[in-house]
Amino acid sequence: MKKGKITMVITVGIVCFILITVMTMQFKIVNETNITDIENMREAELTTELANWKSKYEETNLKYEDVQNTINEYKQTQTSTQETNNLVDKELEQANTIMGLTDVEGEGIVITINDSTNEEIRNIDSDDLLLIVNSLKSAGAEAISINDERITNVSDIVYINYQFIKVNGQRILSPYIIKAIGDPAYLESSLVGNGGHIDNLRKIGHNVLIEKQKVKIEKYKDEIKTKYIEEE
Repeated sequence: MKKGKITMVITVGIVCFILITVMTMQFKIVNETNITDIENMREAELTTELANWKSKYEETNLKYEDVQNTINEYKQTQTSTQETNNLVDKELEQANTIMGLTDVEGEGIVITINDSTNEEIRNIDSDDLLLIVNSLKSAGAEAISINDERITNVSDIVYINYQFIKVNGQRILSPYIIKAIGDPAYLESSLVGNGGHIDNLRKIGHNVLIEKQKVKIEKYKDEIKTKYIEEE
């Protein structure tokens, strides 16, 4: 036998031996493998997987609760903000009403005063109107106007050259129509009862009519301006 063939036979024999040995070891491992161990391993893997999913669920649930709490906070904040806005709007409306910046309507009285045609009787002047306005304020009048000029804290009632009266810078003429919103009985009694100024005007010859009725008073027509008030 030639040397090359001998070498090839030996090599093939070694390879066959190795294959047989590996196959023998695999059979041995299979025979020694316990099916229960495999099932236990699968159960452990399933338990681990279940635990992972449970952890993920709890994490997701916590995130959901956080989001829900945030939404609730937003809703509460929105509600609180809306309530605050409503309160601010209401207070602003009340302030505008008090300042005379809105048209108003309510029960009250209407006073109509005419200058006398008798030359011996003096004409109505700014002091007469001021006394009437102050009496109405003292009786609780909530809004007052003279010839549709709204009386506010910045209103002026002045007598120009003893010839005509200006209210809020606007010239007004007889008849002087004074409107006031408030308790009609209180308002009237402040003018005619026990030395009220309307009584005095009637005594010197002026024609004065007082009517109790529902009154509509227009808002202050000009812009309210301040010179010395400083905003903080």
